[in-house]
Amino acid sequence: MLEQSEFIKSVYDLKELPARKLPEVILCGRSNVGKSSFINSLLGRQGLAKISSTPGKTRCINYYLIDNKFYLVDLPGYGYAKTSQKERLFWGKLVSEFISSSENIVLAIHLIDCRHKPTDLDIQLNLLLIQSRVPFDVILSKSDKLKQSEYKPSRESTFNNLAGLVSPEDIIFYSSIKGKGKKEVQKKFWELFYSK
Repeated sequence: MLEQSEFIKSVYDLKELPARKLPEVILCGRSNVGKSSFINSLLGRQGLAKISSTPGKTRCINYYLIDNKFYLVDLPGYGYAKTSQKERLFWGKLVSEFISSSENIVLAIHLIDCRHKPTDLDIQLNLLLIQSRVPFDVILSKSDKLKQSEYKPSRESTFNNLAGLVSPEDIIFYSSIKGKGKKEVQKKFWELFYSK
């Protein structure tokens, strides 16, 4: 499981989506939330997803093919202040149209920095996923930055600010550095793509 992974293409326009249709797991979240690190950590491929020192650098939809079974789709991050208003609107339109129109999404992974409560943009994304009837999991990234006593407040803050979650325990803490949460995410992928 998750043995073969390759970058397929970057998409700047929804007319450029891969011709081959497969189930998709989409990754979404604010700029600088650690999506590239999450991809590299989860797949055990350092450098597969390029990690930028500049938040908001990913301005396209990046497709990765996993075990010839499904696509891991990295959506542009949102909310980085130094990008122009025009660019932010373009990204928002691209992401919302993609989520609303895709018939192949089987799961969205919504990444949120565990040190901060969900922002207004996180809440908007959460509502978009619910309105589009896209199943989603919330993952709190950078969990190695928290003290043990901060885990519960972080989880409860996220749960109280987002809709559609059944229990705070459904929220996964993840650390790309220490590997925390990796087994939980792999288990979800196993259930979706490998156990049938």
